[in-house]
Amino acid sequence: MSQVILVSSGKGGTGKTMFSVNMGAMLASKGAKVMLIDLDMGLRNMDLYLGMENRVVYNIMDVMSGICRIKKAMIKVDGFDNLYFMAASPRRDDRDITPLHMEILCDKLSKIFDFIIIDCPAGVSDLFDVAIAPADKAVIVTEPEVASLRDADVTERYLMDKGLDDIRIVINKVRVDLMRSHMVPSLADISDMLQGTLVGIIQDDDNIHISTNKGIPIVCKKGTYIEKNFKEIVYRIIVD
Repeated sequence: MSQVILVSSGKGGTGKTMFSVNMGAMLASKGAKVMLIDLDMGLRNMDLYLGMENRVVYNIMDVMSGICRIKKAMIKVDGFDNLYFMAASPRRDDRDITPLHMEILCDKLSKIFDFIIIDCPAGVSDLFDVAIAPADKAVIVTEPEVASLRDADVTERYLMDKGLDDIRIVINKVRVDLMRSHMVPSLADISDMLQGTLVGIIQDDDNIHISTNKGIPIVCKKGTYIEKNFKEIVYRIIVD
């Protein structure tokens, strides 16, 4: 049974797209067939993080509007046998896209892929409603920073109001020294604030920033503590 996983955040800059790309790469490296969908219209970055910016011809709005068939917009990621992505439109698009469009698309993709990962725009908007429609579960990527956590709380409440209550929390950009000195919210503080299941933390590491700029998922470097950490987090997300 295919899983549709929504990756969201309350605000931009939390590492949502980085996490989506690495979760997809991790699952694909274990033999799963994975489709990554970028719904961050006008602010797309997934193609950059995958090192595939020169391969994008058609995007998801072209599929939704009938300009091309689904397979035309499916781009196979270099270095993987079974990881594909579908790019967002490079600019804000006036063509209508509804929750029903997304449900139909994901229903068709579920016949091909084991996992469909939707990287949605930050915050709550009409496009967020579109992204929620086919999702089986949600991952909120936030960071130990008060504005980010407040926005994550708003996002979580919105998801629950829409009936999506299987929510996992990932804390990114964690600096243990700041947590220990109580300069930023602790994991206990974050757990008290958010209702979803905390599935892991990702330490602030320059190697992650370098990997996104190079267009190579960090989990591709095997044997590192980062790769092991992602493996454990992803397992906690996909297992009910």
